[in-house]
Amino acid sequence: MSEILRQHIQRLIKIDQELYDKIIPCFTTIHVKKKQNLLLEGKICHANYFVVKGCLRMFFVNEKGVEQTTEFALENWWLSDYASYASQQPSEFFIQAVENSEIMALEYTTQQEMLALFPQMEKYFRLVHQRAHSAYQSRIKFLYHLSREEMYKQFIAAYPEFVQRIPQYLLASFLGFTPEYLSELRRKKIS
Repeated sequence: MSEILRQHIQRLIKIDQELYDKIIPCFTTIHVKKKQNLLLEGKICHANYFVVKGCLRMFFVNEKGVEQTTEFALENWWLSDYASYASQQPSEFFIQAVENSEIMALEYTTQQEMLALFPQMEKYFRLVHQRAHSAYQSRIKFLYHLSREEMYKQFIAAYPEFVQRIPQYLLASFLGFTPEYLSELRRKKIS
């Protein structure tokens, strides 16, 4: 499992085996079952999660009591409520497993200690966050710029693995659609 994380780190920065052997004990391997929550709204997000296998999602419950998915994380992706994680204040989100998943958790205090001891990891996490921020910017642009049909087309073209793995009601939630509207788009065979 740790080999997958090592490969991910190596794609962004160069580290030798000696350094990797020093940082890997900072992570805790966790196995979560489908629909198991890693974070509840109102609780402090104490970990940053790297998905080794499976899928996680982050969501909130809106004023009508409807779950609104804001983010997914498949293999080799990180997920956390970074506002809560960085401030160690209560979260406004839930993090839940979409599938049975294997993840590597990095606790807040452990990450701070690791970054102080191994500054190379600062660069790694900066690059991870830059990529995540870029993805958020694109998503916001799509929300304002594209029609709902165009947004769906863009999404399935960019992330075909999601369409195969993610339950349709969660995909609809992420795209801001009702499940019925998503079914209608799929019946039209939009691609």
